[in-house]
Amino acid sequence: MGAGVPRRLGRSEAARGFVLIGPPAIYAILLLAAPLGTMLLYSFLTDGYLEIIWTLTLDNYREAWTDPLYRSVVLRSLRVAAMVTLVTVCLAFPIAYYVSFHVRPSRKGLWLFLITIPFWTSYLIRVFLWKVILGYNGVINSGLLGLGVIDEPLTFILYNVNAVVITLAHAYAPFAILPIFVALERIDRSLLEAGRDLGESGPMTFWRVTLPLAMPGVVAAVLIVFIPTIGDYVTPALVGGPEGRMVANLIQLQYLRLDNFPLGSAIALSAMAIVTVVSLVFLFLNRRFLRAAP
Repeated sequence: MGAGVPRRLGRSEAARGFVLIGPPAIYAILLLAAPLGTMLLYSFLTDGYLEIIWTLTLDNYREAWTDPLYRSVVLRSLRVAAMVTLVTVCLAFPIAYYVSFHVRPSRKGLWLFLITIPFWTSYLIRVFLWKVILGYNGVINSGLLGLGVIDEPLTFILYNVNAVVITLAHAYAPFAILPIFVALERIDRSLLEAGRDLGESGPMTFWRVTLPLAMPGVVAAVLIVFIPTIGDYVTPALVGGPEGRMVANLIQLQYLRLDNFPLGSAIALSAMAIVTVVSLVFLFLNRRFLRAAP
């Protein structure tokens, strides 16, 4: 009888579940939780010259939150991420809507295939291509000069926030299109027909029926774009210039240039906390919107 208990436990659904989630859970702990825990520990330590002093302190967080330079970079990162998210979602929604409602079912697979074409090339190569396009002697300036539209090359389209927004919006556009498309595909078309039968105009049907039902996809697109863009390092480094540096570049500076692991960890964890709070606030407001929607 005693030997049968372990056998029954081994065959139970809970045991099989633990066996299935065990390897990925250990993998996640080793590759995610352990580095985060190390950063958390470092953030409370004291930086010394080329060494870390094991003295607990809150000075790193105090400096990260009160230093005007660090605060301005974090605020710029939030502003850039918000702009990229707004531009990307506003451009992605019409594309997803067109593919879902106006493309024949037999052609939708082809359209989705074309949307994913940017994934065929390296993200780094796409950033370099935008650097060529937006450069002082790039495609845009050369074309405008050739047409006689401008007399000298434009300087405000590269090495600033504008270049970062343009490049990131292009890079994350497919990530925004796909979840919105999935949400639109799940909408029961009979609801739209019922709205029209009740005398609603096309725009009002879209506003009162289509958009509320598509909000889960919009929320997913917003979070998918906002969270990674605020921590993007490559794009600000290559096309942002001094005016377009973001919090990831600041963290890299503390870690690799100044060898200040405690302050870099404090800035990184502060940025993560800000992103978490902003995301939760957005989800809360979206839930209230969905409840208030007729």
